[in-house]
Amino acid sequence: MAAIANIHDAKTNLSKLIERALAGEDVTIARAGKPLVRLVPVQSEQERVDHSQWLGALKGQVWVAPDFDEADAEVEAMFEKGLDKP
Repeated sequence: MAAIANIHDAKTNLSKLIERALAGEDVTIARAGKPLVRLVPVQSEQERVDHSQWLGALKGQVWVAPDFDEADAEVEAMFEKGLDKP
């Protein structure tokens, strides 16, 4: 469930809103009904995953056929007429 609080309510209930954000809820702070900011948990260094080390990890181990994206006439026909129609 998403929570939207105006600035005054956010100041009054900041601790509660933080707890809701930590629990995974989408918490937005608004002014005059217009969303301004979102509260989101900060990830610790241990929680962050460095995906850059994975880039290129399978280089030379994966092969893609040159014709992988060519259409198959039989499959195209099934899509055109639908699988449930005779």
